Amino acid sequence: MGEPTDVELSAFLEEGLPVERLAEIEIRLRDDEGLRARLRGVIGREDAGLHSVGVIWRRHRLSCPSRDEISQAILGVLDPPREEYLKFHIEQVGCRYCAANLADLRAAHETSAPSAERRRRYFETSAGHLRGTSGAPKSR
Repeated sequence: MGEPTDVELSAFLEEGLPVERLAEIEIRLRDDEGLRARLRGVIGREDAGLHSVGVIWRRHRLSCPSRDEISQAILGVLDPPREEYLKFHIEQVGCRYCAANLADLRAAHETSAPSAERRRRYFETSAGHLRGTSGAPKSR
């Protein structure tokens, strides 16, 4: 990629860029005094309270789907347009915050979802209570 813009430098400070771009900017900052000076300027403007709409948008994560929406996507019940946006937001935009939420929710879902074996045992136990001890359906 090319020279980082001030918007990218602001996002760099907030770790709001894809990992590859963060690494690229960090490497360039090591050797480029002009880029470091620009970064100091961005920091100064932000410290002075001169925030752009983009900075406010990123800082408050206004484009990020909620954890509830991410959870719905994992369960396969999110509306298709929102699911497409979530995929775009994580894969194309590279939102690390939402990617972390997705990984966290997937792990929680996998550990809390009953296994097929456990579901079978629940069913057999419940079916036994419904049939009674003789195996014949209970009469009323």
